[in-house]
This record gives sequence, C-alpha cells and structure tokens, in this order.
Amino acid sequence: MCLGIPGCIVSIDNVDDLLATVDVSGVRRQINISCVVDEAHPVESCVGDWVLVHVGFAMSRINEEEAAETLRLLQELGELQAELKNMQEPTDEVAAEE
Repeated sequence: MCLGIPGCIVSIDNVDDLLATVDVSGVRRQINISCVVDEAHPVESCVGDWVLVHVGFAMSRINEEEAAETLRLLQELGELQAELKNMQEPTDEVAAEE
C-alpha cells in the first residue's frame, strides 16, 4: 500500500521542470511539485511548505500541525519506517542515470 506522507520542501532544484527536494523525517528526496504550484503560489514560494508526497509527487499542501499529526499516526501504525525505506531505495530512473 502506498501512502501520502508529509514532507517539508527544503529546496527548489529545477524551476522549469518543477523539481524540489523534500525532507521526510530526515530523508531527502527529489519530487515533482507541479500539483502544488499555481499563479497564487509560484515555484519560488514553495520552500518551507509542508506537502503530502505520493509516488514522487507533492499532491497537496498541508499545514505543519497536520503534518506532525500524520507523522505521529504513521509512526504508531508502523508504516513510517516502511515508507522511509521505500523513499531511500533508488527508482529505476535514478538507477539508469547512475
């Protein structure tokens, strides 16, 4: 089962391709932020945003309190460790680039 997991956008890696780095409980991974960018919230303003990450995409913005509560619940359910492990494993795309 894949979950949306909260993470904080820590940097913008590529403005044109809408790529950013997100930190999820100390694990950093590049994600696509196209679903959370619009005229009212441009790419440059995304650093510091909390987002729900699913399969490499920031699906929606959430507030910090929602993020903390979701992470707490995931830890209780034992799901957080499995999701973090999955995030650390290289994807086929990353493996092909190396």
